[in-house]
Amino acid sequence: MALLTEADVRAMSADGTRGPVVVRAHEILTPGARDYLREHKVEVVYPQGEGGKEPEAAPRYRTLFGAELTTKPEHMTHLHGNILVCKDHPRIAFRGMIDLLEAEILLAQQAAADYPTLAHELEEVLSFVRRFIRCDVLSEPLGEFTLCGYTPEQLREYSHYPEKHFGQPHFLPSRTDSPALLAVNKVRAVARQTELSAYAAFRDADGGVTRPDIILGLNRLSSLLWILMIKCKAGRYST
Repeated sequence: MALLTEADVRAMSADGTRGPVVVRAHEILTPGARDYLREHKVEVVYPQGEGGKEPEAAPRYRTLFGAELTTKPEHMTHLHGNILVCKDHPRIAFRGMIDLLEAEILLAQQAAADYPTLAHELEEVLSFVRRFIRCDVLSEPLGEFTLCGYTPEQLREYSHYPEKHFGQPHFLPSRTDSPALLAVNKVRAVARQTELSAYAAFRDADGGVTRPDIILGLNRLSSLLWILMIKCKAGRYST
């Protein structure tokens, strides 16, 4: 479905004759275009209708800029309900990052197949990550949470002071580390990128965020993933 904007109909009726503007079956007028045509008394012709009248098909979708559509354009997708946005909308980009994060968690579970406890903890991580889409689409709060037995406060504390709590100082991953540790590191990096995309999606005009619960959840998730890496490095997981 193509949208005809005010600029489009201005160009179509700019020959000075104010001849009719033809709206074809795959096209729809935006509210601005309708107002312009009505104000300038430009005739609108719908070849697909009878007697030059617009078809009576009820619109099924709405856009954030006020247009009503009977079919969903390929370049648009659902924000929530019947509201459509372009696929590069920040909220849609955030949902795409959640998809990528889920995919990396599954690969990390595969890499951790020899460490049942780690694989189980990653399953809990996967369930937690899958909550974010529901929270976004349905505008539900994330709510209070613990991850692998850690509260948000403990996740911050333990990830900042791993030597105190696990006997393992901070470290830089190396190619000599186990595939499981490196896979969790990849999940951690993607979680960080997901947090950035969430900030872009929920940033308000003053630089704050409209969904601080989602930002907090993702921040503490990356803390947990660092803790899992610390435990891998410290040999806390047995086969």
